[in-house]
Amino acid sequence: MPAPALTRRDVDGRPSGVVLMLHGGKADGLTPIDERSTSWRRSSWMMSHIGARLNRGGASVWLLRYQLRGWNAMVASPPSPVPDALWALDEVRRELGELPVVLLGHSMGARTAVAVADDPSVAGVVALAPWLPAKEPVGTLAGKHLAAAHGSSDKITSAKQTQEFVRRAGSVAASTEFHDMGRAGHYMFRRIGGWNDFAVSRSLAFLQQHAER
Repeated sequence: MPAPALTRRDVDGRPSGVVLMLHGGKADGLTPIDERSTSWRRSSWMMSHIGARLNRGGASVWLLRYQLRGWNAMVASPPSPVPDALWALDEVRRELGELPVVLLGHSMGARTAVAVADDPSVAGVVALAPWLPAKEPVGTLAGKHLAAAHGSSDKITSAKQTQEFVRRAGSVAASTEFHDMGRAGHYMFRRIGGWNDFAVSRSLAFLQQHAER
C-alpha cells in the first residue's frame, strides 16, 4: 500500500499559513490511491488553477493524497482518510512550525476536514460540494470558521444536508457560511471560476482572521 503523500506549492520565504487540500473519494473502497485517481487529479487540477493566487496571498498550498480510496467507516476506526489528514497536519508543523492551516476539501475531503478540524493548527474549513450526512457531528468545529459551497444540481451529495450541517455548526463555530452555487453539479464542471473564487477568497479570509486575533 502506498503511503500518504503531499504535493506542495510553497511561497518564497515563510508563509502566513497553509491551505491543505483534501480530495474526494468513495463511501467504501480499499483500492490504494495513486496519481491516476480521478478524485486526486480533480483536486490537483484545482490546485494548478488557484495555487498562484493563494501564494500571492501569502499562503503555501499542499495537496494530500490518501492511502485508500474510501471513507470505510465500517472497517476502519477512525475512517481511512482521517489518519492521513492528521499526518499531513503533523508534517506542516514539522516543516514549518506553528502556522494556521485552512482545510480545503471536496466531497469526502470536506468530511475529512470536519473530522480533523479540532486539530490546534486548523483555523477553518472550506468545504466544496461536501459529503456531510445527516447528524454528522459538528463539535470539532468549535471556535473554527466554516464556509461551504454546494450546487443545487448535485446528485452525489446533498446541498440540503450541507445547509443543515452549516446551521447546526453555527452553535459552536466562530463563523459559518453556506454559499449556493446555483445549478452546478458535484464535480464542479460548471461555474469553475466561481468554485475557484470561493476556495481562494474564503481560505485567505480565514488565514487573515486568524492573524488578526
